[in-house]
Formats: sequence, structure tokens, C-alpha cells
Amino acid sequence: MWDIVRVNVLTLFNAIVAGSFILLLVLGQWQDALFGFSAVSNAVIGVLQEYRAKRVLDRLAVISTPHARVLRDGTVQDIAVKAVVHEDILVLRAGDQVPADATMLDSESLEIDESLLTGEADPVMKVPGDDVLSGSNVVAGRGRAQVTRVGSESFASRLTVEAKRFSMVNSEIRNGLNRILRWITWALLPIMLIVVNGQMQAVGGWGLAISTGSWRTAVVGAVASIIAMVPLGLVLMSSVAFAVSGVRLAQQKVLIQELAAVEVLARVDILCMDKTGTLTEGTIVFDAVHHLGETHDTGPQQSPGWRNTLSWFGADPAANATARCLAEEFPADASLQALATIPFSSERKWSAVEFGIDTAAPGTWILGAPEMVLALGSPSVSPRRAVAAAALIEANALASAGMRTLVLAYSTESIRTDAATALQSSTAGTTLPSDLSATVLLTFREKVRPDATRTLSYFHDQGVGVRVISGDNPQTVAAVAREVGLNVKEGYDARTLPTDPDKLAEIMEQNLVFGRVTPTQKKDMVRALQRRGHVVAMTGDGVNDALALKYADIGIAMNTAAAATKAVSRVVLLDGRFDRLPSVVAEGRRVIANIERVSMLFLTKTAYAVAISVFFGTLIWGFPFLPRQLSAMDGLTIGIPSFFLALMANARRYRPGFLKRSLFFAVPAALIATAGILAVKTYSIVASGFSTKDVQSALVITLSLIALWVLVVVARPLNRARVGILLAMYALLVAMLTVPLPRDFFNLAVPSSPLLQVSVAVSIGGCIAVEVLGRIRARSNARGDARSDRHDRAALKP
Repeated sequence: MWDIVRVNVLTLFNAIVAGSFILLLVLGQWQDALFGFSAVSNAVIGVLQEYRAKRVLDRLAVISTPHARVLRDGTVQDIAVKAVVHEDILVLRAGDQVPADATMLDSESLEIDESLLTGEADPVMKVPGDDVLSGSNVVAGRGRAQVTRVGSESFASRLTVEAKRFSMVNSEIRNGLNRILRWITWALLPIMLIVVNGQMQAVGGWGLAISTGSWRTAVVGAVASIIAMVPLGLVLMSSVAFAVSGVRLAQQKVLIQELAAVEVLARVDILCMDKTGTLTEGTIVFDAVHHLGETHDTGPQQSPGWRNTLSWFGADPAANATARCLAEEFPADASLQALATIPFSSERKWSAVEFGIDTAAPGTWILGAPEMVLALGSPSVSPRRAVAAAALIEANALASAGMRTLVLAYSTESIRTDAATALQSSTAGTTLPSDLSATVLLTFREKVRPDATRTLSYFHDQGVGVRVISGDNPQTVAAVAREVGLNVKEGYDARTLPTDPDKLAEIMEQNLVFGRVTPTQKKDMVRALQRRGHVVAMTGDGVNDALALKYADIGIAMNTAAAATKAVSRVVLLDGRFDRLPSVVAEGRRVIANIERVSMLFLTKTAYAVAISVFFGTLIWGFPFLPRQLSAMDGLTIGIPSFFLALMANARRYRPGFLKRSLFFAVPAALIATAGILAVKTYSIVASGFSTKDVQSALVITLSLIALWVLVVVARPLNRARVGILLAMYALLVAMLTVPLPRDFFNLAVPSSPLLQVSVAVSIGGCIAVEVLGRIRARSNARGDARSDRHDRAALKP
């Protein structure tokens, strides 16, 4: 919380404003201290938005299981995770998430997936005495474990604390604003000395000013110049725009966990994504049965119970995730009772069951990976060997098409002896029956998100490159990529990736799909793309992805991701809909384009404030405006209209160089406004006889009219709403000069006729010059957009 307050409150910008505000209050000039409320609003909005995100982070935890299964008083009970206590006995089954750190008591081929926590891709076989970590998942087998650590002492809780560490995204807008403030900081002291000296000399010199007390007027003028140089409302408007975007996206079930995250996604030109959980829904579904020659021959013709067998494998409590997919296609057969079983093991990659001769599927059945079941078996009959070879060829073809493939094989040989051994110790050494007959091939596929193709097409059209990074087989990943519309022939095997950053970056530029990627490689791949100047977004689903998500310019988590992954991600798609991302990009582009538009107004004001301060101080003239007059002009020409402009629709694509483009327009426009002020001031001195109020009023009119035309140019293309805003600002300017209450408060009056005519004439000339500058800017932007389009098209062809 202290970091959030420090980032939003203890800034140089706020220190300048607070110091000036307090000084005016001490001098009794409260009317000129209106600018202080802008700084307070900015800090409050920033803190509240970041605190809201912090509260969301604090509610996240690695553990997502709502209940735990424990053995108490001799019975198995389902209890809340928070009710698990030290020395409880956990009853673990396939599909469970371990709710607390524990030590194994007994195990029946229990395998734990710890990738969420450690990054280890393969499940780990657990035997009595082994430790299991909270947040890991049971993928096969069953067992019991005694709880050793709960709550904040558990591994998952310690990991969550590290994952939730507060950090800021790399925001071009925020960086640009900070750079401007640094420039202003360096310029403040010398300019302030010039202004103060000019003020003192204008009232008769330092000695007279101090002796008569007129130094107070000099201080007010100095404060006015300082505040005018600081782009007061730009940070506020940026905060408001980001906050409103956060609310808009929250209504679409998109959580933005930091204000600037919307802007960053709008700048992304490379999107790195995992296959599982992003392109696919992260679930395996049954695809089809592929009959083999033996299906109607020696094996299953004699034992035609392969369908009943598949129903048993699907309903087995110890089944892994793939086998459980069979349950929907092959409903459970309650009459089928197993004589013996061998649970699935990731080491041997098969499981087995034996049924009695009086059942619907008598004999022994093996379900597993074709290359393991058919290669390790030793069929003694040549026709069976031929079918096995054909099955392997077909299985390889199906796998290259992106399918996960299993084979169901049959044997008359009993496994009861092996099973007894398997239930008491590791099953790594269990052998297959010697007379296996390949029965059917089963294919499974990952369920592709229905919105994935449309979303990737959108990113392609918007010039955003895509890299699919997965730990799966490269060919499987490539097949899924082709299914969602990516033009890729094969995937790159990350096991052959070089460690040299430059060579890795070159490969990343030339390839779209990568398989067998380790967590460390994910981070290196992100860094390699960033070295090439890319703005990288990344999706992740495991805690082991946290480091890569931190290094990416922006991390995106789906709703199915680990809670700790959500905690380090800047964007969370709460309903898991991948097609929300185009809305986020559109919102980000609206924000960044509108803030660029608004920044031109504020930077124009900062630039002409600097120029006026330097010219007037050098010429030993008093600063021409009171702080309250500057506040009024800021409200008319910048503050009020920028509030609306920052929130209006804007679909313009992002181009790098926000600050450069803003200054390219703002500095010349400021010099035009400064020239107009100097012309009117010079006329008032030469003609003489005008009161201070008349001169200040004429200068207010001149600067306001030129600044309003800057607003007209920046607000284009005009529509009914924008025209209405512009007309309202002109009307308020007239009211400020003619309505008694505001006129008296701001110390203004309608100038005498000659001075008014000169002011209007100079203003018209300034508006024409600003119009010419605006047309030059429009042509420059058009050329830049065209170059950016050509670059994007080239980048999409690796």
C-alpha cells in the first residue's frame, strides 16, 4: 500500500504544485490557488484505482479447490480448505488439488503434477515418505498423506506473497509525462529567477520592492509562471481516461489491474500465447474411434467387450484426465467389476484392467500410448504383429495432425500377480502381457476456443504478430495453430534453441510456433523479442510462468489460469473469453490516441508558459497574467474540453513516438501564441495610456482565442458533440469578460476599443498560423501511418 501511495502522491509534480499552493495561501492569495485541487484529484484517483487492484490481488491465492477430502474418525469427509489442520489425513484421488503441504503415508501409483508451482512438465510419482506441495494436482492414482504445513506456512502461500509483489508496467504515456516533468524541473530554477527578477525590476527594483512590500506581487507572478509551465491537468486527464477504461472493461468481464495496462496492450506488436488455455480451452475431449484390422478378427471378435471396457476406464476413480474423457461417449457399466487393475503411470504410459470370464468384457485390457503398448508387447502371432505395425503408422499420422492418440489392446494373460506388486510399490517395472492384440485406436483433441480464429484474425489485421509458445509436441502445437488460422507448416522444437540472445531473437522473428518450451525459455524468448524493439504481450496459466509474465510488457491471464498467475498479470479475462482482447485493444487505442490529442493542448500551454516567462523576464516586464486568470484560461481552452476529448471514441491505430509527435505540434503552436502575446504587449507599451486590467484582459483574449483554435485543430475530425464543446468554450469566454461575478473575480474587463481591435486582429493572425501548422501535422501523420502499415505487413511475414 505504501508503494501505491508513494507512486501516486510523492511525485515531483505534486511537490511543485503543493509548494506553490501553500505559498499563495501564506500570502493570503487564496483566489489564485485554485490549481491545488487538480493535484489533489489526480492523487486521489490514482490511489483509489491502484488500491482497488491491490484488493483484487489480495483476494487471489494459488489454491482454487473449494473443498478438501480428509479422513477423520475413520470416515472420509469433504471439508472446506481453510478447515484443514495440521496432521489431518488427506485422501487424494485423480483430479484433486492438494490443499496443504503434506507427507505421503501410502500410494497406489499416485502421480502429482507440480508444473503449476515448479515448472516441471512431467508428473512426479509419489511413494510413502515423499512430500507433496499445496497447489499441485493429482493426475493419476490415489493415496493418503498427512498434513505438515497449512495457511501462511504452506509452499503455495509463500509463493503467492512473491507473486503479488507490486510493480508498474512500462507506460509510454507515463514515461513521456515523467520526461516532460524532468525537463521542466531543470528549467524551473533558471526561469523562475528570470521571472522573479523581471517582476522586481518592473516594480522599481529589488530594494524598492522589498521596502514597500510589492515583492508579494512579484512572488504571485513567479508562482503563476511556474504553475503555467507544469502540465497540471495532463496527468489528471490520463488518470481519468485510464480509470474510465477500467470501468468500461470491467463491465465486459475484463479486469485491468493497473491504470496504464490498457495503454500498453494498445502498443503491443507481438502477442505470445500458450496453446493450452488460450487457443484451446485447456480441456481434452474425446474425438473418435479408429478401428483396426483385428477389431473384427481374432481378438475382439472373441471378446467383443471393448466398448464396455472403455466405459470402465472412463469411470475409474484413478483415471487420468485423458481417460476420464471417455465417460461421456461410453456411459459407465455398473455390472462390470475388475478382478485386478494397474493404474496409469506417466513412466510407462499405460494402464490395465482384468475382468472375469462371466463379464461382458472377459480378459485383460490395456489402454495407453501406442508407441509404448505396441512396441513393448511381444505378439507371437505374425498377423497381430502386422496389425500392430499398421496401428503405429496410423497413430503417428493422427498425432502429426494434432490428435492425442491411445490404443486399446486385448490379452488373455492375467495381470493379477503384477497388480498385487503395483499396488504396493512403484509400477515402473511392470511389464505388458505377451499376447497383446491391438483393438482400436482412440483419438482425443484439445477443444479449440470458438473465438480463437476470429480473434487471431483481428490481431493479424491490426498488424500484431503472434507467437505460439507451448510445452507440447511441436507438431501438435502446429496442428492447433493451423486449426485457428495461422499459416504455419511445422513447429520449432525449442530443445534446439540457441542460448545466445541475438541468435534466439533471429529465430523468434522467423518462426511462429514453438513446442517443448521450458519456463526459462519463455522468459528468454520474451526478452529476445524486446531486444528487437517489440512490445510483447504474453498469456500464461501456471505459476511457473510468473517470471516471463513479469518480463513481458503486459501479462494476460485467462479465467482458468492459476490464481497466482492472475495476480502477476495486468489483464485478467474473467469469463475466459479470448475474444475480449480486441475490445481491450480498441479501448487502449481510444485512450492512447485521445491522451495524445489532449497532451498537445497541455504541452502547448507548457511551451508558451516557458516562452512567455523567458521573454517577459528578459525584457524586465512583469508576468502578464494572474494565477487565477491562467486557471480560467486553462479551464476554457484545455481542462473542460480535454475531459470530453479524453473519453470520446477514437479508433486510430497506435504508432510509437507519442511525445515526439505531441511536441512537433505543441512547440510551434506555443511560439505562435507567444508571438501574439508579445505583439499585443508591445502595442500597449507603445500606445500607452492603458490600465493594467485592460492590458491583462486584452492578453487573456488573445491567448484564449489562439489556444481555442489549437483546440479546434486538435479536436478534428469534428462531429456534432465536438462542435458543441467548442461553441460552449467560446460562449464561456464571452461570459467571463461580460458577466459581473466571474469578470470581477478574475479581475477582467472588456478592453478599450483600440486595444480590443489589436487583440482580435493578432488573434486572427495567430489562428491562421495554427491552422497551417495543423495541416502540416495532418500530412505528417498520414505519411507516418502509411510507413507503419508497411512495417506491420512486413513483420507479419516471418
